[in-house]
Amino acid sequence: MDIQQSAKDVGQPQTAVGQAGVFRDLLPIAMWRIDSEGRISQWSLAAQELFGHTAEEVLGRSATPLLVPVANWELADELTRRVLSGEAVVGTLPVRHRDGHLVTMEMWICPTADPQGRTGLMGIAAETSAVLRMRDSLAALEGLFTQSPIGLAMLGPDLRYVRVNEALARMNGVPAAQHIGRRVSEVVPGLNTMALETVMRQVLARGEPVVDFRGLGRTGADPRMERVWSCSFSPLLGGGGRRLGVIASLIDITREERAQLQATRGRQRLALLAEAGTRIGTTLDLRQTAEEVVQVLVPRVADSADVHLLEEVLDPDEATASAHGMVRRLAVAFADPAAPAEDLAVGMTHQVPRASAYEQVMVEGRPMRLTRADIPRLVPGPENERLRSYLRTLGCARMVPLVARGTVLGIVMVTRSRRREPFDDQDNLLIDELAARAALGIDNARMYSAQRRAALTLQRSLANTALPTVPGLELAGRYLPASDQEVGGDWFDVIALPGDRTALVIGDVMGHGVHAAAVMGQLRTTVRTLARHDIPPVELLRSLDAAVADVGENEMATCVYAVHDPADGSCLVARAGHPPPAVAGAGGEVAFLDGPSGTPLGVGRRDFQTERVPLPPGAVLVLYTDGLIEARDRNLDQGMLQLARALRHRGRPLSRVCDRVLARLLPRGAQDDVAILLARPLHPATRHEPPD
Repeated sequence: MDIQQSAKDVGQPQTAVGQAGVFRDLLPIAMWRIDSEGRISQWSLAAQELFGHTAEEVLGRSATPLLVPVANWELADELTRRVLSGEAVVGTLPVRHRDGHLVTMEMWICPTADPQGRTGLMGIAAETSAVLRMRDSLAALEGLFTQSPIGLAMLGPDLRYVRVNEALARMNGVPAAQHIGRRVSEVVPGLNTMALETVMRQVLARGEPVVDFRGLGRTGADPRMERVWSCSFSPLLGGGGRRLGVIASLIDITREERAQLQATRGRQRLALLAEAGTRIGTTLDLRQTAEEVVQVLVPRVADSADVHLLEEVLDPDEATASAHGMVRRLAVAFADPAAPAEDLAVGMTHQVPRASAYEQVMVEGRPMRLTRADIPRLVPGPENERLRSYLRTLGCARMVPLVARGTVLGIVMVTRSRRREPFDDQDNLLIDELAARAALGIDNARMYSAQRRAALTLQRSLANTALPTVPGLELAGRYLPASDQEVGGDWFDVIALPGDRTALVIGDVMGHGVHAAAVMGQLRTTVRTLARHDIPPVELLRSLDAAVADVGENEMATCVYAVHDPADGSCLVARAGHPPPAVAGAGGEVAFLDGPSGTPLGVGRRDFQTERVPLPPGAVLVLYTDGLIEARDRNLDQGMLQLARALRHRGRPLSRVCDRVLARLLPRGAQDDVAILLARPLHPATRHEPPD
């Protein structure tokens, strides 16, 4: 550089230095020399750039006419005399550019020896506008670094800190001076420093800024709390676009991120509650409901969920139900493959430990937060050591009682591993709400199961399906409930009458459950009582209609009452809103009674009529309820057509005919209660026909 050359010329020691990047890029410094005769004897490259004259054009020429405006010649002569007398002069002066315009310069002019040893002068100058820009930039930079609440840092091309402000020092919990010369990973190792440095290298390589990159982790300022920063990086560019380093700015957005995270979690919790409303309690099955609970909880809310119910809730009549605090695991889910599955098997029972947190939750009916130290004590005894060892690896747990209608039914326990954050208040509220919904679903299933057991017991006691032996008729009958969970009011009966006659009855009480079964029992008893008084079919149905009305104004039932007389081989049939009976002839033809159907029992119109139906030997009278022919995938007409086809396969014992009909019409089980009664006059030719 020409500035080094000037130092050599004036006898100053030469120092080996690198590129003067600041002078060259940010503040070019012009230097020239004038000998004792006022002629230019040295001209720097910076002077050439600033004033437009090359060294060949100015060396040996008089300086004042070339560089000084005419109006300043007198001032130039005065300054020259002062300098030649040994004074150094500093000031702001205009210099004429080669193209004629003036360049205002900040100058330092001092005496120096020319090559002949006589006194000349040396001028050093920088363009005033550049000086002002640098001054303002430095002031702005200084103000930014000292006053900005945003964390700021300058890093060199080796990504080591060159300067940081106090805001960043406070964020990092490290004094500003201890940053200088160190890498990010050395100052704040708790951050995602590899990702941060990768981004800064990309900024250096591409020369393009990166905005709002997220820094995550813990610093010395608050090592217990993970924080989030919005980081922006810009390349620090020199002259010619040379990349000198990176400018980094950081804003702590932990609060905003947490607020957004809480809002997101809130939406997720609401969505989960909405989903739970559609998934929990979809059936009236205790075990299915418990399974639905754990499926909702794991893994979105917890890493494991365990549903225990008291034995007295599951099997109130069993001997184990009387044991205090005996519980059974009804459902479990765990995301950790290391969990001891054999120790967490569904169906396992155990006694609730006395004076334990488990017992406290069940007695008080309030949830409890469990610490890591509390969890192993839930499973005492040497046989549970493996399970206790696993439980010690968990991070947190919450035990929630299943309470419905003031009764504690059992407990749900949920846990999280140490890899996840502990349950917070919102998590606890969500878990408690899900447990409350689960308890209601389980209690509904429990009450339904109890009601169903009562209905089945009542129906078995009232609707004995055992058929009597009567003169001249072969009989077969079946009753199928809609499902294992539902029982209704369908029934059939066979009653012996005077004169070897037989009453055949089938009926259907609307509804399901204990009430329908009880009404059915009343009607069956009424029919048997009236039939034994040999009351004609129409009168019997009218009396039955009054009996239904006495039960309640909203009660309704249908019925068929038929009387078979072997003397003339016919049946006298009366209907009360019931589907028409079918008659399957010995030749394979099938016909449905087309007489008046009558009005249902309980309506009050009592519009009943009789129809006499021939029933020769080999023919089969088929009485049934609408559950046999009506289903979601077919209407009544289609069902009757399928029944007619199924009845053509006969000529065998009626029990087999009955089973074949049910198999053909109900291949996937009954959708409603079904009762069917078949009667065939005895005939020696068909009585012992071998089965096919």
